[in-house]
Amino acid sequence: MDVFRKIGGYLAPPPPKSDDGRDQWPSRAAFLLAAMGGCAGQGNLLRYPSVVYNNWGLQWFIPYLLAVFLIAIPALILEVSIGQAYRGGTVIAFNNINRRLKGVGMGPVIVSFIVVQYFTVNLAWIMSYFRHSFTSPLPWQGRIQDFYWNDVLRVGDIIEGGLTEDGTGVASYTGYPNVSLISETVGWSVFVWFLIWLSIFRGVGMTGRVVYFTMGLPIVTTIIFVGRSLSLPNAGEGVRLLWTNFRGEELASGTVWQTAVGLVFFSTGIGFGYFTSYASYNQKHANAVMDAILICGSNVLFENFAAFAVFGVVGYLQLWPEDDVRLGAFVVGFLTLPEAVLQMPGANFWAVLLFFTLIVLGFSSAFVMLDVVVTLICDSGLVKASRPVVVTVLVLLSFLLCLPYCTEFGYYLLDGVDRYINNIALIFVVWTEVTCATTVYRWRDIVDQVGIVAFSLYNFGFFAGQFFGVVLAHGLKSPGIGAGSGIGFYVVFALAASIIARTPSVRAPSFWSWNVIISKFWFMAFYSVSLSPNYTTYTNRCRAINCAATSTSSLGKARIGRFRPSFHSCFATSLGRPLPSSSALAILSSIRCAMTPCTSRASFWRT
Repeated sequence: MDVFRKIGGYLAPPPPKSDDGRDQWPSRAAFLLAAMGGCAGQGNLLRYPSVVYNNWGLQWFIPYLLAVFLIAIPALILEVSIGQAYRGGTVIAFNNINRRLKGVGMGPVIVSFIVVQYFTVNLAWIMSYFRHSFTSPLPWQGRIQDFYWNDVLRVGDIIEGGLTEDGTGVASYTGYPNVSLISETVGWSVFVWFLIWLSIFRGVGMTGRVVYFTMGLPIVTTIIFVGRSLSLPNAGEGVRLLWTNFRGEELASGTVWQTAVGLVFFSTGIGFGYFTSYASYNQKHANAVMDAILICGSNVLFENFAAFAVFGVVGYLQLWPEDDVRLGAFVVGFLTLPEAVLQMPGANFWAVLLFFTLIVLGFSSAFVMLDVVVTLICDSGLVKASRPVVVTVLVLLSFLLCLPYCTEFGYYLLDGVDRYINNIALIFVVWTEVTCATTVYRWRDIVDQVGIVAFSLYNFGFFAGQFFGVVLAHGLKSPGIGAGSGIGFYVVFALAASIIARTPSVRAPSFWSWNVIISKFWFMAFYSVSLSPNYTTYTNRCRAINCAATSTSSLGKARIGRFRPSFHSCFATSLGRPLPSSSALAILSSIRCAMTPCTSRASFWRT
């Protein structure tokens, strides 16, 4: 029995503990690989190449790289920093920013919980391709469309709806009479959920070992597949389609900019909450800024490298871009690449390699999404069950909820839910994250410097400008007019607020302090608490004393490390201990005691 326990302890070790008693990653590499696995998934090999194909040419990289540096990296720094500073998932992190923001923290949890249910069904479809890859000849040979729709998805017949004769009303709605379960899809879903359970039931100690496989192996197989793709006849023509053309006129259209922003937004993985959850298991004073840059940078490099595989196939199959013909991610994964595999010598080997790579890439994204929900439940204190019990119950519940996607109606349901999540819910979640973190965070300090009237006026212009801009853009069907009106509205109110604001008592950074109006604007737009050491130290010392008194009087003998924020952090900050300037975490961790009263994990739900 001892031998089996030792083997189990080696294969699924308990995670190490940090100073405050929280589970901790075995190493920084484990955290980075787990986070990279969340953003580097099937989209890198399927969606990104399809979007680049539809916008072929070097001009694509101008809006793409701007979106990476202006959207992806800052948002990622925010998510990693708050998780690492507040030692909890999104709900605990935003609760500590302000007790009224728990709902903002729940947004990513809900999104992840919904997406992981249908994402596993997508993996089940890929598993079906993987199983058939061992059959010679490949079963989709000569019938690739029929195989996809009838053998894998097994979609049922639908009753098409229609509009009235004048086109102003609905005459009949689309009907989906076939809702039978597909046994193979259900079976593969069971297998995928078992692997998810196995990867996260022991916490970051086990996950830290799994990610070496889920990230290391796909990199190797992708390199092999890219090499084979580039060795195909005429593959160079496909690569030159991207790297030797520059269509500058495309930059005048808003479509390529909108596409680039949307792609970077979704491929990075912000808004799902797993960066915050996983960062909470990091060391307290790890370099959050550098971690975020490494995660985002590796995602950019991987998806651009993986694109060579698809563009080699594009040249091989002579699939040159045509006007009004778009290439989608599902088409690339289930039609284009399988068709290319058919024409390769040793087709079975390359089919196995292709779908195995897609499975592992997708699996690394699946278990991190469920881990977001697990982190919330374990940190909340509402459930006294151990982590293995919580994971087991969640896996069983999620499997039951994924069954509707395993029916003949499942493809249509998945497509509808996915469109709603990607086009509405996820955008709203990230918007609430960034606006609340920048507007509500330490707002009293800003009011102390510029006054409540100027603060309110500025934020009215900030939010109302966005609202009116969107309304006008949709109402007039002119994005340019909407954007111009929204920005103009904001500029007017920002200028008015800067004029009527009080003169700050604390000096702004050197670049912003040359003019009093500019200094006022800096406080309302860019205040980051990295001002005068004396002012910050004095404020934190006063609030740290109050925090310590509250902590020790309310729960006496309770372990101090359980408080959010912790007494030790308050005390260290009250002494004015210098913090590393290279990390956004340094700012967040140095002021977390000044932001909210001390609350325990369990009591934050009642505040």
